[in-house]
Amino acid sequence: MHRALIAQRLRERWLLALVAVFVLLNAAAFSLARGEFLAARHLGPPLILLALLAGSHLALLRWLPAHDPFLLPIVGLLLGWGLVLLDRLAPAFVWRQVIWQALGLAVIVALALSLRSLRLLRRYRYTWLTLGLLLLAATFLFGVNPSGAGAELWLRVPLVGPVYFQPSELLKLLLVVFLASYFDDRQRLWHQRGAGLFGALPYLAPLLLMWGFCVLLLVWQRDLGAATLFFLVFLALLYLATGDRRYLVAGFALLLLAGVIGAFAFDVVALRVSAWWNPWPDAADRAFQIVQSLYAVSAGGLTGQGVGQGFPQYIPVVHTDFVFAAIAEEWGLIGSLAIVACFMLLASRGLHVAMQARRPFQLYLSAGITILFSTQAFLIMAGVVKLLPLTGVTLPFVSYGGSSLLVSSVMVGLLLYLSATNDTRWQVVAG
Repeated sequence: MHRALIAQRLRERWLLALVAVFVLLNAAAFSLARGEFLAARHLGPPLILLALLAGSHLALLRWLPAHDPFLLPIVGLLLGWGLVLLDRLAPAFVWRQVIWQALGLAVIVALALSLRSLRLLRRYRYTWLTLGLLLLAATFLFGVNPSGAGAELWLRVPLVGPVYFQPSELLKLLLVVFLASYFDDRQRLWHQRGAGLFGALPYLAPLLLMWGFCVLLLVWQRDLGAATLFFLVFLALLYLATGDRRYLVAGFALLLLAGVIGAFAFDVVALRVSAWWNPWPDAADRAFQIVQSLYAVSAGGLTGQGVGQGFPQYIPVVHTDFVFAAIAEEWGLIGSLAIVACFMLLASRGLHVAMQARRPFQLYLSAGITILFSTQAFLIMAGVVKLLPLTGVTLPFVSYGGSSLLVSSVMVGLLLYLSATNDTRWQVVAG
């Protein structure tokens, strides 16, 4: 076997071993913080997750040896950290999250190993995006909210009990697939002399129409976090495809204009903007969540209060939108920077996969997935510390939620597949 592949195996194995040590130490520390002894109810879920990670590692090494050695350990660390946090913040959901994580890892491995080409994704881009839009539109008629209050953005999955799915999570990935395929077909246009901004507009019309329809549906549902995410991913991929900075200037101007209009047109946008600008006059009412988040971040200091020692439960729905505040309080600035470093490393490996791509569609797809992960993580972390207005998106792999976890797992599976098929060493081993 190629020496580089052997080194890659050892690197991934050691990284996963470090992940296991970190997760188990934190689970044990939390268990001891809750009582005098180590409890199976605190150690059991992390042990199951680590066993699943080990199985995923062995399967990938056996049938996809040239895959990127950093992707699975990064995902494993985020999953394990999120599981310890969920046991801390919402213990009633721990075993449900273990099931979602098991399904997510199964999706990652199955997708990475079973794919033979991306032809179906590339060829039927309008079909995939239309399917996602229809599912999103179905929430107008059949949408529910599992918590019983708030926006009805979920669909109940039939025949499997009280299981719900959020179509906007799937639509994020389908939009990236659509954009990657569309830019692949029209990449020659961007390199033609004299195409320019206005010369390219007729070619962008179908793309802008489909994207506008997505945003219209999301704004109608008041899911403005997903709409912002969609727009930023679209803008980043458009710049990647064209290299024209005027698109960025025009796009950010449109984003600012949409924010101003939204602040006057929608109460939810006005509330988030006012809470971002000055939350203190309304700290006991509508800005309570962000104020408690700022208190938690401040209380964490450099090293944190210690797992199980802080009071992040004072933040409403902390296990979904505000897990980063809980990390800041109990793991401190060091833990917060560690989470940021994880997503920076994930972005680095995703961009590495994109740069190794052999075809434009693979480049745009891997870059789009990377941009999606990075933008989503930045939006929620910046919102928690009041750097930006809150958008309501989840922190990938860390926040509680099945829809986000499964779609994120699909994206990691695609990155693993692309990392192996773009590596020339894979051809030697497979041959």
